[in-house]
Amino acid sequence: MSAGERLPHTPEPMRWWRGRDGLRIAGDEWGEPGHPLVILLHGGGQTRHAWKGTGERLAEAGYHVVAVDTRGHGDTDWAPDGDYTQQAMVDDLVALVDQLGGERPVLVGASMGGGIALTAIGDDQVDATALVLVDIAPRIEPEGVVKIRDFMFGNPDGFASLDEVADAIAGYQPHRERPTNLDGLAKNVRLAPDGRYRWHWDPRFMSGPRDLDTRQAHQERCARSLTVPTLLVRGGLSDIVSEDGAQAFLEMCPAAEYVNVTGASHMVAGDRNDVFADAVIEFLLRVVPVGGAPAHPPHALHPHREDDGLLDVP
Repeated sequence: MSAGERLPHTPEPMRWWRGRDGLRIAGDEWGEPGHPLVILLHGGGQTRHAWKGTGERLAEAGYHVVAVDTRGHGDTDWAPDGDYTQQAMVDDLVALVDQLGGERPVLVGASMGGGIALTAIGDDQVDATALVLVDIAPRIEPEGVVKIRDFMFGNPDGFASLDEVADAIAGYQPHRERPTNLDGLAKNVRLAPDGRYRWHWDPRFMSGPRDLDTRQAHQERCARSLTVPTLLVRGGLSDIVSEDGAQAFLEMCPAAEYVNVTGASHMVAGDRNDVFADAVIEFLLRVVPVGGAPAHPPHALHPHREDDGLLDVP
């Protein structure tokens, strides 16, 4: 199953991998294999395209960068069984790391992708060299989550035109200028058989149980267990991670570093990619230097997989 026909101007995936149970995972890749590996994980309702500028900057700095569409998003297959739990996404990540040669990666995750990365490392399922959390932490603001879900649940019958798509995005992100050239929106939607434009994700992704208290307890356990070099990047205008939420994370993980990007909302990389990329590169060059050994030594994995069965948006 898929959302429909891909539109012109939608970039083709550079690479394909296999996730859990053979699910096809689409991705892009920059830089040279053999250089330190960085895997970029997007937020709920986004695609790998959210990372294009960051991926190119990291490759210029000497890293081998892979960005993937999470299951049910973009060009990656929809889950045949409708399984969009966090554990299913972690399993896809584990399979991806194995196909990339089993190299220890840096995990960079925004929103939902950050939850996947934190769980994969905190539950000892991926032996990473470093972790970058982008506007996500165990303690998030319920009002911001409701805003995201309202946007993603909005327009269930799709859109009649790309202009309507642009209006919907502009309403959700009023701090950004509405685009005049709509070609860039092609990667966000698909053309359904009924002639309507619909978002690129599987609608089943938004169904299922959601318990923020259970999510928070699990993520807090993962945060307290972190030993890898960790950077939290918060958007100064974020309605998902408050300053209090960021400081709570730093108390759970005292060795973590913190950057607050002024003028950026929840979509930090999209709002201020220059500042964001500079902060990530400066951090990585210290803890996972190009041409040198990572600061964090490898360790044996002992996965215990505390799957709470919940979806994770963000």
